[in-house]
Amino acid sequence: MTGRTGIGIRTAQVRSERAVGQLHVYDGAGKGKSQAALGVVLRAIGLGINSAEPTRVLLLRFLKGPGRTYDEDAAIAALQRGFPHLIDQVRTGRAEFFGKDEITRFDEIEAQRGWDIAKGAIASGLYSIVVLDELNPVLDLGLLPVEEVLRSLRQKPESLEVIATGRGAPQALLDLADLHSEMKPHATKDCAVEGIEIYTGAGKGKSTSALGKALQAIGRGISSDWSHRALVLQWLKGGTGYTEDAAIAALKQSYPELIDHQRCGRDAIVWRGKQEEIDFVEAERGWEIAKAAIASGAYKTIILDELNPTVDLELLPSDEIAQTLLRKPPATEVIITGRCTTRPSYFDIASVYSEMVCHKHYAERGVDLKRGVDF
Repeated sequence: MTGRTGIGIRTAQVRSERAVGQLHVYDGAGKGKSQAALGVVLRAIGLGINSAEPTRVLLLRFLKGPGRTYDEDAAIAALQRGFPHLIDQVRTGRAEFFGKDEITRFDEIEAQRGWDIAKGAIASGLYSIVVLDELNPVLDLGLLPVEEVLRSLRQKPESLEVIATGRGAPQALLDLADLHSEMKPHATKDCAVEGIEIYTGAGKGKSTSALGKALQAIGRGISSDWSHRALVLQWLKGGTGYTEDAAIAALKQSYPELIDHQRCGRDAIVWRGKQEEIDFVEAERGWEIAKAAIASGAYKTIILDELNPTVDLELLPSDEIAQTLLRKPPATEVIITGRCTTRPSYFDIASVYSEMVCHKHYAERGVDLKRGVDF
């Protein structure tokens, strides 16, 4: 990582704030789009809790009407319970899937209702983040005029972050976007173990998708028997000032009985060929914690953040990790994140393997990164 436009862990500790909000687009057929948006929201809320201007969020969900449950429902419930004064949610549309030849007048009315709310929220200046969940397929179906949507997005307040998710983003929206990350699915094998999810690639959305999964676990717990505990275990992040810190601290403050957090590593970037003894010791320490947590059955969700680059740096053996994952309790889900250049063996047993492909990032244009939203 070099210069003020570098993307990396240490950036969080040395950069200054910027006021310019960006347009994020998460699309593609892979899993993790809505999760990533919710993870970004959680990070931003955590950083804003103790500030003079707390982060206020609108979650506007197209094509997700009543009568059906969605993976992110529990995560949103956790956000609303933990931060009721910061989160607003609106759902529009019907619950069934439909194609262009099945569009009804109701679908058109509901899409316009949602967009009218979105336009007002964007123009109001009341929100720090507006999430337009499933806006992309709404535009792809022709339920809203693309140019009208783009006009409002071009005129948004300078500080407002807007996140659009879903498959089929039109090219005009991608051209306007400051960040475009595609969630690309990879086929899984017959030997895949249900409940093992991997998020990798150079694009944005890996750790934020994992945070979204942690929120889901907490949300399931508050709506049932409170037993849905989550562990967030981070490798290569032994220093201070990471953007996840404030988000996880906020969760621990609201749900101390449901979230545990451990970090390992030193306060430095580890390069291949320059590993030090402490890097191996810290990686192994983290893995011992992970093994015990997986075997215990005490957690419904375990986030192994940056495990992939840890293995890629040869700090941990891939085969041992695969054997541990094969023995995990059926009710425990394990989420593994991070880039890697060599595919570890445990990728072969994942039931979900989503690659975040970076098509566009505003850091490439020299825009300063924003804590809590960008990394």
